[in-house]
Amino acid sequence: MGSKSLIYSFVARGTVVLADYTPFSGNFSTIAEQCLQKLPATNNNKFTHTCDRHTFNYLVEDEFTYLIVADEEVGRQIPFAFLDRVKDDFKKRYQGGKADLTVAHGLDSEFGPRLKEHMDYCAEHPEEMDKIAKIKSQVAEVKGVMMENIEQVLDRGGKIEVLVEKTDTLRNQADVYQRQNKQLRRKMWLQNMKVKLIVLAIIIAIALIIWLSICRGFVCH
Repeated sequence: MGSKSLIYSFVARGTVVLADYTPFSGNFSTIAEQCLQKLPATNNNKFTHTCDRHTFNYLVEDEFTYLIVADEEVGRQIPFAFLDRVKDDFKKRYQGGKADLTVAHGLDSEFGPRLKEHMDYCAEHPEEMDKIAKIKSQVAEVKGVMMENIEQVLDRGGKIEVLVEKTDTLRNQADVYQRQNKQLRRKMWLQNMKVKLIVLAIIIAIALIIWLSICRGFVCH
């Protein structure tokens, strides 16, 4: 990657540029700020504007906008890998709310050197940045598929509720059947025992009658 691959960078709150850096002369900052004024009012998104063989790459998240101007031949993966690095660094340093009150270019002295460091690192390690960008793209793709699956499940929420209701009904019916089955088995066992006791009583009665008859026969003789 050439030394002029990454040209100009800034961090802005809304349309107010808080810190920027470029080692080159040119009207990059003017064009970048003009584009910043025209960005759609959407959060957590990425935009690229092409002008005079350069790309103006914007990352918007949580009301802050991160920009990198790059040579068009660099593509989009490395610029957005750079923007992710800058975003993470910026949020880590200013998560206490200082950036919410800072005036225009109020962080030039603090964060301008950090923009330079990130630009130098990404320019010197293009293969690493390219790999990181591809990995994040794959993660985002998988996340998108998962969210789509979740939405499909939510769309079928009514059917799932019906299925759950039917499952609960079947489970309740099974419980009732088991209870009834136990009661029936107990009732049949009691009836069976009752029959056995009656048969046993009859056998004992017959045996007793026979025994008494035999005893009377002996007495008569």
